[in-house]
Amino acid sequence: MALTIEVKNAEGVKVGSVDLPTEIFDAQTNVPLIHQVVTAQLAAARQGTQKSKNRGEVSGGGKKPFKQKGTGRARQGSSRSPNQKGGGTAHAVRPRTYFQRTPKKMIAAALRGVLSDRARNNRIHVLDSISAAPSTKAAIAAVRQFSTRKNLLVVVSRTEDFAWRSLRNADDLHLLVPDQLNAYNILKSDDLVFSQEAIKDFLAGPRKVVTAVARESEVSA
Repeated sequence: MALTIEVKNAEGVKVGSVDLPTEIFDAQTNVPLIHQVVTAQLAAARQGTQKSKNRGEVSGGGKKPFKQKGTGRARQGSSRSPNQKGGGTAHAVRPRTYFQRTPKKMIAAALRGVLSDRARNNRIHVLDSISAAPSTKAAIAAVRQFSTRKNLLVVVSRTEDFAWRSLRNADDLHLLVPDQLNAYNILKSDDLVFSQEAIKDFLAGPRKVVTAVARESEVSA
């Protein structure tokens, strides 16, 4: 079985349809799984380069700040102590990695889940061609015909140069290629707009696309 979605042109006229496989666009939405995958993705984006000096790394502190008795102050052994001005940091943070292991099957299942959720709520749209010439105004109007919601994710093929040049500087939408599609960006977006070429590339899968290109080059050679 397959889900059928209309394909529209820039003027909003239906020019065809595309069948979306139910195993991808009508799968079970596992919310805890999606949460784990998105959390791991956001954690992996953290640099983890923060660092502060402890009392053994700050300069100074070779002698007592003041004598042990007679000053009326609490005794101090070093100016590098955390309770001294310019001293080290207690429990200083260290560089670390925030990596969380996420198997590829979990990432794929999360992607299927969020795509299915958007499809069930009619939030996935297909446009035959985003832009026939470099024009930001025309391209934005074409993709915005489907929704007035704030967050819009547009997926275009790597070969659609005019679409990239038209939408890459648009502030009110996010631009991706099919092999970069991920659960986090879909969840952040209210609607998802594919170009017809992009949906074909996504359904074909990156491995199949590479194999097909390699075979074509062998035949031409």
